[in-house]
Parts: sequence; C-alpha cells; structure tokens
Amino acid sequence: KYWAGKTHDYTILKEELSPLLNWFKNLDVYLDLGYLGFAKDYCCKSIFMPSKSKKSSPLTEDQRHFNRQLSSQRVGIEHSIGGMKRYRIISDRIRAHNLDNHDSAMEACAGLWNFYLST
Repeated sequence: KYWAGKTHDYTILKEELSPLLNWFKNLDVYLDLGYLGFAKDYCCKSIFMPSKSKKSSPLTEDQRHFNRQLSSQRVGIEHSIGGMKRYRIISDRIRAHNLDNHDSAMEACAGLWNFYLST
C-alpha cells in the first residue's frame, strides 16, 4: 500500500502491523528516530536506535560511536532505496487505478536494481 509523503513512518507501521500482535517478539529491531515510542507499543527481543543529543547534555563519545555504527549499517539500505527511485516510477505519481500495478512496479524496480548491483 502506498501512503502520502506527509504520513509519518511510525503511523504507517502501526496501521500495517498492529501493536496488538507480537510481530517482533523474537527479533532484534533496528530503527531510526522516526520510530520514537516503538518500545512502548511493541514487544521485541532488543531495540537498536540512535541516541539523540540535547542542548543541556551533548552525546558522549560512546553514544557517538554507537550512532556511527548504526548509520554505517543503514547506509546500504538507504542507497538501495535511492537506487530503486532512479527508475522514477516509484518516485513519480502512478496514475493507474489497478493497485496490482503499484506492487508490480516496486518489484520490477527492485529486480532491476539488484541486477544492476550484480553486474
């Protein structure tokens, strides 16, 4: 399902994967700061989320190192999403009424990007 760009990521997650079910019970979950409040609503094995600095208390060196480790793992995922958006059918508006076309477009872009990476 496609969502409007103004919809928050955490709102989409709660709509798609209800907090009432144990979706993440035995999983390690890696999140960004767009999912604040996840630990309150979902139960999981462990959560890895970057630390946020405040004016009154800047990050310690350990917190900065941990944030760098998380971002280095996430950069590959972000590059893959950006690579799929290069085909523009994902980032542009699709004016088709058949929702199966949306899924097919996403699958085609993912397949093309994986093929590009394998060559």
